[in-house]
Amino acid sequence: MAVDRGPRALTDEQLAEVLELSKGAHSVELKLTVPDSDQHSTVRALGIDPLDVQMRQVFFFDTPDLKLNGHGLVVRGRRVQGKGDDSVVKLRPVKPADLPAEYRASPNMVVEIDAMPGGYVCSATMKARHDATAVKAVHQGAKPIRSIFSKEQRAFFKGHAPDGIELDDLTLLGPISVMKVRFVPKDFGRKLVAELWMYPDGSRILELSTKALPGEAFQVATESRLFLKSMGVDLTGDQQTKTKTALEFFATPPTDS
Repeated sequence: MAVDRGPRALTDEQLAEVLELSKGAHSVELKLTVPDSDQHSTVRALGIDPLDVQMRQVFFFDTPDLKLNGHGLVVRGRRVQGKGDDSVVKLRPVKPADLPAEYRASPNMVVEIDAMPGGYVCSATMKARHDATAVKAVHQGAKPIRSIFSKEQRAFFKGHAPDGIELDDLTLLGPISVMKVRFVPKDFGRKLVAELWMYPDGSRILELSTKALPGEAFQVATESRLFLKSMGVDLTGDQQTKTKTALEFFATPPTDS
């Protein structure tokens, strides 16, 4: 996903592309990352209660040099406090019209547009749910990686992974600790989500997001932007992507030949 410093209006060509992508998407997720220096003030301004936080552990699976990421493929497992585990195989960017009919018809497939200041991307995500011990067993080496991916997910992976790479060939990257809270700010009346991703080196990414149906995305984006601006939230900072930051943190740096 291309990102710039500060918000930038989409060009007419980009707007046309977003509208075309929206025709085949289930939803649009509007995202904003908050600069580290403004995270505490943003939490206070929005009235986020830390006691409402749900803890999560996120694990990514890729080759040490991130071959999957280079092919637009994200493979992830997640542990969620008080709930079962889940896993996803995500492909991006995609054009919904190009997805095979069997994937589009699957109740486990979600096609979504992620939009943030300066960029957007459409992704297709195949999901699966598991009991609360599944991902931990993989993390501890008690079960193979493939055990947390359904037959449907394995087929989706095989259809888009680089030749010769199997799920059990991948390296576990993580975990990343995540604090997530859903809340409805006073005087806004729409659910927002705040996620604080905490990386092992002490760095953090705070992301605010809300979801909208494709037909209402531009209206919701305008309303959300005006609300956050009125609350003093910085809308002009560099935008970061949680997944990209996590993968690059754990990736093995290339060696000099």
